[in-house]
Amino acid sequence: MASWITRTPAIRDALSASTGQMGLILFGLSVGSMSGILMSGAAVSRFGTRPVAIAGLSLVVASMLAIGAGVVLTSKMITAVGLALIGFGMGLSEIAVNVDGADVERLSERPLLHTLHGFYSLGTVGGAIFGFGLTALDIPVVWHLMAIAIVVGAMSFAACRYLPAGIGRQDTPDITDRSDTQGWLSLIAERRLLMIALIVLGMALAEGSANDWLPILMVDSYNVSQASGSLMFVVFAAMMTVGRFGGGYFLERYGRARVIRASAISCAIGIGVAMLARDPITGSLAVVLWGLGASLGFPVTLSAAADTGKHPAARVAVVATGGYIAFLAGPPGLGFIGEHYGLRSALAVVLLAVVVAAIVAQATKSDSSR
Repeated sequence: MASWITRTPAIRDALSASTGQMGLILFGLSVGSMSGILMSGAAVSRFGTRPVAIAGLSLVVASMLAIGAGVVLTSKMITAVGLALIGFGMGLSEIAVNVDGADVERLSERPLLHTLHGFYSLGTVGGAIFGFGLTALDIPVVWHLMAIAIVVGAMSFAACRYLPAGIGRQDTPDITDRSDTQGWLSLIAERRLLMIALIVLGMALAEGSANDWLPILMVDSYNVSQASGSLMFVVFAAMMTVGRFGGGYFLERYGRARVIRASAISCAIGIGVAMLARDPITGSLAVVLWGLGASLGFPVTLSAAADTGKHPAARVAVVATGGYIAFLAGPPGLGFIGEHYGLRSALAVVLLAVVVAAIVAQATKSDSSR
């Protein structure tokens, strides 16, 4: 993901795409993500987490090659298809690896999911630094993406061999099976789970909007170079990593609800400052608050969802769908608003969603302290 994000200004220029057209290209990522997430709950219940994770990661590798081909052929359609592949692959593997993580957390009897998400952010930092370096050296995007496909493919093969078989598989149909509409509706009707889904939606929109638009926002709004725009995403990813690895202390001391509320407030301040700042230094400080605030929202709320009752995989899938709705509606929506009013103004939608997350943060409070 970091490889795509850091090269978005260069890819936009190579495709001669407007802000609105970039929003439509990003729609491929959103559609793929939503499709993958909707299939993942039933797939994990039938096959277990390991084969679903392997299939998802394989599609991520293929997506890098497809996006590279889209850039070489200057095809917006092929690029959008490549993004759909990465979205579908990540959507499939998202639930699988989070079910595994929730299982490790349950066995350990202490908060761990945020730390596992920290490694996602650590990979993002590494990919962002690499992308920043290649951007500064003016290395073609296609060579960058081909190198990442090789590295990710090798790492995925090495890691997936050690995933245990059978985790998440059920002998009875999963509650989120496509044929069991009542199962989905019964979960969505649970007030607490619905509130948690709203939190995920807001915090995922905050994270996803930075992933999709931050380099372009910095280049267009602050008149910095493409390399500097990529560097700002490095800062954002680094703050996400710090927040996720350092969040355990605060979660154990203050609990989920207080941490989520404080995170949402920090995120809101960062986004608000990013909307109003006029110089890159102030914009950089806004990115720091934005990244720290967004860091714990997604993993902590997924952990809370798994604790709300039976069928933890289904509950994680339902709540994560809230996040992917943000990824589905966010990129093209922000692109459309940005085309007419500017990306700064488009961030008002994200700010509102984060404020809502802060208001309903109490829903993540653990049962033991309710």
